[in-house]
Amino acid sequence: MNGYAAGYFDLIYEKLGQMEVTDREGTCLSADEGLALWARRAQQVKEETKGLIFFCGNGASASMAEHMSHDWFQNAVVNTTTCAEISHVTAISNDIGYEDVYAYRIRRIISERDMVVGISSSGNSPNIVNAISAAKENGAFTVTLSGKKPDNEIRRMGDLNFYVPLETYGEVESAHAVLLHGALDYFLDKYMGGRH
Repeated sequence: MNGYAAGYFDLIYEKLGQMEVTDREGTCLSADEGLALWARRAQQVKEETKGLIFFCGNGASASMAEHMSHDWFQNAVVNTTTCAEISHVTAISNDIGYEDVYAYRIRRIISERDMVVGISSSGNSPNIVNAISAAKENGAFTVTLSGKKPDNEIRRMGDLNFYVPLETYGEVESAHAVLLHGALDYFLDKYMGGRH
C-alpha cells in the first residue's frame, strides 16, 4: 500500500482534468466555460429573476446537495432549497414513490426563474432523472453532475452537464465535492469580491 495516497489523489486530479462538460445541445465546453456559464446563470437567478437554486442528490450526494444549498445561501446570498426534511422524504416516498421525491416538489415550486442542480454519481438515479425532467418541463435552468459510465442517463439531460470519468462511488463523490466548491468559489470570485 506504499504510495497509495499519492496514487489516489493523482487519480482524482487526473480525471477532473479529463472532465467532460457539455451544454444542452451537446456542445463540448471547457471546464472554465462551464463554470462561467453556471456562475452567470446563478447571478441571473439571484439578481434578475429573484429565483432560487434547488439542489438534489442521494446518499453522499444528498449531503453535498444540503451542504451546497447552505453555502450558496450564506456565502453567495442566493436563495436556495433542497428536500432534506425527513417528513417530506418519507411521505412522498411512501405515498407516491421514491422516484418522485424531488420531482414532486420541483413541479410545485420551480419555474423558469430558477436553477436545479442534480448530483448523481451513477447518473442513473431515477429520482434525479425525474427531477431534471420536471425542472426542464417547468423551464428552469438545469445543471447535472455525474460519473461512472459515459452513457449514464443524466449526462446530456441538463442545460449544463459535468461528467467526471471515474469508476467508483467514492472517487466520483470526491471529484463532485471539488467541482461543487469550485463552482461556488468561481461565483464568489467573479461576483462577490472573492471567496472567504
